[in-house]
Amino acid sequence: MNKISANVILDAKGLACPMPIVKTKKAMNNLESGQVLEVQATDKGSKADMKAWAESTGHQYLGTIEEDEVLKHYLRKTSNDESTEKKHPNIITNEDLEKKFQANENMVIIDVREAAEYAFNHVPAAISIPLGELEERVTELNKEDEIFVICRTGSRSDLTAQKLTEKGFMNVFNVVPGMSQWIGKATGINK
Repeated sequence: MNKISANVILDAKGLACPMPIVKTKKAMNNLESGQVLEVQATDKGSKADMKAWAESTGHQYLGTIEEDEVLKHYLRKTSNDESTEKKHPNIITNEDLEKKFQANENMVIIDVREAAEYAFNHVPAAISIPLGELEERVTELNKEDEIFVICRTGSRSDLTAQKLTEKGFMNVFNVVPGMSQWIGKATGINK
């Protein structure tokens, strides 16, 4: 296999979401336009996260190679006029989602964290659809439903909300700040 050349190599091994993205964003800020960043990660969910983050920021996701259980993600920095990080415009706070939940309003809550994260702690009635599975599972969702997307910090849910909106879903909300600060009713292994 040909060795892929990168201008900078970032070690994000052993880190869980959102830290590989946080470190990638910082490293990308220090690159010149056109340079390539190699991000080495062991978090299996990082593949979908890197691709989605690159798409949302306008940077180019080149691909991922797995070597000895290390995922090597390759991203190319675009010029400043090429990249502007998009944010989903419709947000709802944890508190407001909890009120809707307590009022038994008809809603769909999608948890886009990895299956292990979901298993330990999640909002009751939330459907687990990890970000990496969204493309293949989007048909499980109804475009007419009011959909609330939650993750740990609001980053993956923001990317998911953008993707769903691009696919024609009209009532999609990003839940912020997400499960990292959820104090409402929850269920899972630790509950």
